[in-house]
Amino acid sequence: MKIRSFTISFLLLAFFGFRAHAQLRPIYKQADYPFWLHLPADSVLKSSPPVLIFLHGKSLSGTDLNRVKRYGVISEIEKGRKISAIVVAPQTNNGWDPVKVKSVLDFVKNTFTVDTNRVYVCGMSMGGYGTLNFAGKYPELVAAAVALCGGGNVKDGCNLATIPLWIQHGALDYAVPISESEKIVKAIKSCNGGENLIYTRLPSADHGDLERIFRTNELYDWLFQFSKNVQE
Repeated sequence: MKIRSFTISFLLLAFFGFRAHAQLRPIYKQADYPFWLHLPADSVLKSSPPVLIFLHGKSLSGTDLNRVKRYGVISEIEKGRKISAIVVAPQTNNGWDPVKVKSVLDFVKNTFTVDTNRVYVCGMSMGGYGTLNFAGKYPELVAAAVALCGGGNVKDGCNLATIPLWIQHGALDYAVPISESEKIVKAIKSCNGGENLIYTRLPSADHGDLERIFRTNELYDWLFQFSKNVQE
């Protein structure tokens, strides 16, 4: 296990204490955001697991990390979903900064032996923007991404075009208009025709309806099929 320069006592608490109790543990002051950390079964953890980053929407913002459990990947884990990956779910109180999100990923990579070819990111609403902003800034780090009812920077279109990306948006979304996703989809397609892109327009869905996607196997199966296959 690769160990960063923080105290051994913290590592013992964060790792061995983890195994004796729940799979989830809150982590503070080890990255630019506080975050939930989920470790998979020991057999998976010993085999260089992938990493999944979940970015929440605006309604879960704040300084109470428990808010992040209200929906999404962490909520699914608490309900019993088994995910064969290290999962991190940071919390922001003022929008997502891709550099700060990377600091959470760096913590994981410096603390555990992971498959760096299999780093995934997903998010909804503000987290959908955060997903595309992170993948757009660091496409070399991301094996695949899913962005729900968000948007992105059209200047990142050609970077986003290089990775498998699934964008979904409801046509009845009045919180974040579907045009926000359509703009970034157009930018991606202008670069390579969208050969790595799936865009799902949900004609009868509103903003909150897309939360149910985190409850489907399809989301996780789609993400985890991809690997960058880059030699380190």
